[in-house]
Amino acid sequence: MGQFLRTPTLGRRVAGLLTLAIVLLLATNIATLVMINRTARFNDEVDVAQQLRRQTRTVLIHLVDAETGQRGFLLTGNPDYLLVHGDASRELPHELDELTRLARNDPDLAPRAAHLRELAESKLAELDRTVALARTGRVGPALSIVRSNEGKAAMDAFRDEADTIDDITETRLQLRRRQSERSSSVTVGANAVGGILILVLAGVSGWMLRRYVLEIQEARDAIARMNAGLEGQVRERTADLTRANEEIQRFAYIVSHDLRAPLVNVMGYTSELEQAGRVVDKAIIEAESKRKVDPDVVMAVREDMPEAIGFIRASTEKMDRLINAILKLSREGRRSLVPELLDMSGMVQGIADSIRHQTGEAGAEIVVEPLPRLTSDRLSVEQIFGNLIDNAVKYLDHDRPGRIVVSGEDDGAWLTYRIEDNGRGIAPRDHERIFELFRRSGRQDRKGEGLGLAFVRNSVRRLGGDITVESELGKGSTFILKFPTRLILAEAGDY
Repeated sequence: MGQFLRTPTLGRRVAGLLTLAIVLLLATNIATLVMINRTARFNDEVDVAQQLRRQTRTVLIHLVDAETGQRGFLLTGNPDYLLVHGDASRELPHELDELTRLARNDPDLAPRAAHLRELAESKLAELDRTVALARTGRVGPALSIVRSNEGKAAMDAFRDEADTIDDITETRLQLRRRQSERSSSVTVGANAVGGILILVLAGVSGWMLRRYVLEIQEARDAIARMNAGLEGQVRERTADLTRANEEIQRFAYIVSHDLRAPLVNVMGYTSELEQAGRVVDKAIIEAESKRKVDPDVVMAVREDMPEAIGFIRASTEKMDRLINAILKLSREGRRSLVPELLDMSGMVQGIADSIRHQTGEAGAEIVVEPLPRLTSDRLSVEQIFGNLIDNAVKYLDHDRPGRIVVSGEDDGAWLTYRIEDNGRGIAPRDHERIFELFRRSGRQDRKGEGLGLAFVRNSVRRLGGDITVESELGKGSTFILKFPTRLILAEAGDY
């Protein structure tokens, strides 16, 4: 993250703009949520105020109905008026309870609602008293109570208190209405500003992305032009390398062929020298019967000459093997590869069976695990695995039972094979050198010219693969081969 923030890239700038846009969007949403909550609170307060106003008027209406029924009964004596009075009297306690409930959380209106309740209960008591007197036939005292204006005073006081509550709620309603309008305006403004800023940021991001895409396209075009030039150079250099490689192969073949002629002469003359030495030795034997022969001559003929001829013969035989190896490499490089699907398990098991007499003499075993199939050149693959298994048997450690394990795996694009042994191992400094021509590792107590692994690497690379070694002295070696799952002749190299 620190590296990302310190690097002035397009990704960093776009990420910053997107972060800013998200912050603005969150701020706008929070502001909108706050305003919505405030508006909802205002609406709740307005609703309560409206209910309080309606409830106040409802109580007043019931009081007026009760008073109307009381007046009609007193004036006419008709009991039907008492029905209106009775209905209003029964509803008033419930309406007063609702009025008290609506105003209980309001410090300004709660005392006024309580006063209204007192006035209404006082008026209701006065009405009930006069009705009770009239029912017993005492209409005069009842009318005297009415004429005292006690009830009128209570009703006037109730109306005044109700008007005051109406004024307070109306003032609050107007205030809340203005606050709600301001909140709505702020909400709309915040959303508009946020939306404009987000659109601006989106436009800037789009412009930056467009510029970046154009830069990428220009860079891609430039790379395409460079690749076109490079492909031409690669083709030319590949053709040059191919010609040079062919020349080297022809040169190796010609040199090896030309070297063989004088080598054959040397070997022939060596045989003649041996024959001449035997003739001279016979003459010395005959001469010794007649006279004494110089001991130096006898030593020269019977010891020095055979020893020198033996050295010459050994050297010429070694040179002959080297020439044959060079010719083999040259012929292998010119051979056409023929890809086919190979049963690697069967092939490697056949190689192991062919040297069973050697492993039996060495007290060793070769374990061939199930191997993935490979599409490649059969002869080259057989030579590669044959050389590696021969080397593993040749360099086993006689102090412990030999064990050679051949395994493989398929990872999709490549096939990997391992030839693991518990032989004497290879020093780390020789891990690369053993693949060079005429180079060997460790004690030189085994026959060989140092050509096998060079030939193996040449063949592996020609098949488009690679070979490496993991080894430790005294613990054994593991040769790791990697091949493409399918040999493509156009990509197979000629080394």
